[in-house]
Amino acid sequence: MGNALRLLYSHCCKPTTAGDSRGKDGVSALSHDLFQFDITSQVPEGLSYHVVSSKKAQANWYRKLLDAWREAKPPPKTPEEASSLVIQTLKRHQKADVKGLLAYYGLPQQSSASATTSLPQGVKFELQTLPVDTKAVPDGDTITVYVSTTDPRESLNVPRDVQSAADQRSRARAAKNYTKADELHKKIIDSGYRVLNLQNQEILARKYRIRLRGIDAPESSMPYGKEAKEELVKLVQGKCLRVLVYDEDQYGRCVGDIYCDGKFVQEVMLKKGLAWHYSAYDQRVELATWEKQARAKRVGLWATSNPEKPWEWRKDKRQGR
Repeated sequence: MGNALRLLYSHCCKPTTAGDSRGKDGVSALSHDLFQFDITSQVPEGLSYHVVSSKKAQANWYRKLLDAWREAKPPPKTPEEASSLVIQTLKRHQKADVKGLLAYYGLPQQSSASATTSLPQGVKFELQTLPVDTKAVPDGDTITVYVSTTDPRESLNVPRDVQSAADQRSRARAAKNYTKADELHKKIIDSGYRVLNLQNQEILARKYRIRLRGIDAPESSMPYGKEAKEELVKLVQGKCLRVLVYDEDQYGRCVGDIYCDGKFVQEVMLKKGLAWHYSAYDQRVELATWEKQARAKRVGLWATSNPEKPWEWRKDKRQGR
């Protein structure tokens, strides 16, 4: 271990986890975790709730950061300096991962020495979700996700009554007044939030319903509806997702592109023949190409010659046919 890293760590308060020392202690928390990684080759457990990539990828980041920290002269001492080191070191990695790592340590999202990469044209905002529960997938093109309110975008927008209810619930549970705690949690849920217990850590999170942009999967009661749902569950269950939100539909769902473990989820669904390209709302050439490839291979719903389109099925249902 380099002297610079040892010296900084020795002058910092040793946190129990990096997530417990965000904000003003973000530099010491990061140095602590790099120190521990050098000894154990293990990344912090809580990091997976903030980033998209796998533990193997996370270990690769920490190796790079450890080398960069050792070479820094002088080593980072302020949040801005630590943020700059992270952004520069990981500039070739996914933006969602870099932002998640910075958010985990409470470091600035942009440094004076580095500009963040802009989002694709048309994207209104980006979400980095907590791990997805299996029950959050009702069909092949819709997912309910939760985003931690520690996320910089969310932290400034939590309604005061929701934050107050979360604080009161925590105190009620500490006093073993579970009836009151449940009542407060219902109030939180009715407001579009939820307190999730992840690895014995309670996290206040905001709920989002996501409609996968550009595809339309069979409804659950249609042929291949069950298979489409099962494939989507297999792709996202237990995973943190990156969601690029473009619009909101008539049902209040965010319409967006979803990425998971480096995979574009809509691409997988189309190539496996478990969704149509929804060309009435999305004219992307690549989506049309992936559907044509599945048709040519006669995979999934294309095993039948003339599968019923879900938008026509829904129209018939509305008209009582």
